[in-house]
Amino acid sequence: MNPGSLHRSLPSAVAGPAVHGTGEAAGEPVAPTGERRALTDHEVVVLLADIRPSSRFWGYGRFVFGRSAVRRQPGVRFAKVLGSGFEGGFGLKPSGSRQGLLCLFDRAGAAQDFLAASALVQAYRDHAAEYLEVRLRPFSCRGSWDGVRFEPAALPPQDGPIAGLTRASIRPSLARQFWSKAPPAERSLAAAQGCLLAAGLGEAPLLRQATFTVWDSIASMDAYARTGAHMEAIRASREGSYFSESMFVRFVPEGLRGTWKGRTHA
Repeated sequence: MNPGSLHRSLPSAVAGPAVHGTGEAAGEPVAPTGERRALTDHEVVVLLADIRPSSRFWGYGRFVFGRSAVRRQPGVRFAKVLGSGFEGGFGLKPSGSRQGLLCLFDRAGAAQDFLAASALVQAYRDHAAEYLEVRLRPFSCRGSWDGVRFEPAALPPQDGPIAGLTRASIRPSLARQFWSKAPPAERSLAAAQGCLLAAGLGEAPLLRQATFTVWDSIASMDAYARTGAHMEAIRASREGSYFSESMFVRFVPEGLRGTWKGRTHA
């Protein structure tokens, strides 16, 4: 699916900072202004899967063997195998079946080949009761993940859907304080206007958390970022210095298909 057809076919997009304070507050730029950088050919792939009960051992094995398997795929620069909260949400209780995979590719063609021909992707499809895949081009990035930045590969869209990825490494000494702020913002995200998809993901329990979302427009994402519960969580995270590292990326979705939490995207 090309970008134009995606913008016409999606009624709304993905958002979702359950991890707060990474640059999405009211009016803050999420990328440097006043300078022009050449766009890269980088592309990001996010897979979300709800593993079938009969395949749970295969699913658990992804946390042990999955990252080495995906890093052998052509063109992969960065990869993370991610768990999820209960029912794909953002709470402390982990999901026994839902998980995600995030890959940064050095060129768009490699990302497309990965989804079209990789045995690993086919295995996710075969073992999943629900499966969703999306290709994304970053257009702004603040911060880093294990020292890696997602460099811009697209211009900011004028309209249509966008996606967001927010992640943070939470300081262990402040984890309890951080999690006490999270539930109100999570509940407001579930009801946020224009949010098509929201998935709570985690690289490690409690301390290394991420949120992936898709929205129908930048305006919808920004409106959520300025809501009371979310704004209070952002303010608290800044004042508390909860994070040792954080990143917030906005993307243009290049292709989105599959089913997540009962909702089909095509």
